[in-house]
Amino acid sequence: MALKDPKYDKPIQLRKTRRPKQLAVINQAGCTGCMVCIDFCPPDCILVVPGPDPENPTVHKLVEVDLTLCIGCTLCAKYCPWETISMLEFNEAYNKAEEWTIRTVLGEIVEPVPATAGAPARRAAHAEAE
Repeated sequence: MALKDPKYDKPIQLRKTRRPKQLAVINQAGCTGCMVCIDFCPPDCILVVPGPDPENPTVHKLVEVDLTLCIGCTLCAKYCPWETISMLEFNEAYNKAEEWTIRTVLGEIVEPVPATAGAPARRAAHAEAE
């Protein structure tokens, strides 16, 4: 059964998604965890991850981009007050993301903080901060 656009009573054409030409990559060495980028991210692809201090990971949280969800809109890079977000070519982004991630440098796997049930990621991050 084809989907119909109720306004025009004709079948809806589903768009094929194209991969973005560029992706956002955060250099976590310069990230302060201010979370400004989270507010401007339309697809909510920026996640909060624990900081590098294993004794107190909530003091200096960092952010990380889920590259599979990034649409390459450049808003996070534009509004980052510390200029630690770079827009890189699609294939280069996957290489640099691994290189610029603290968990890769430390040699440990750190899982992103899950959003609260039913809340978008950016709102969940601010709820934790308050």
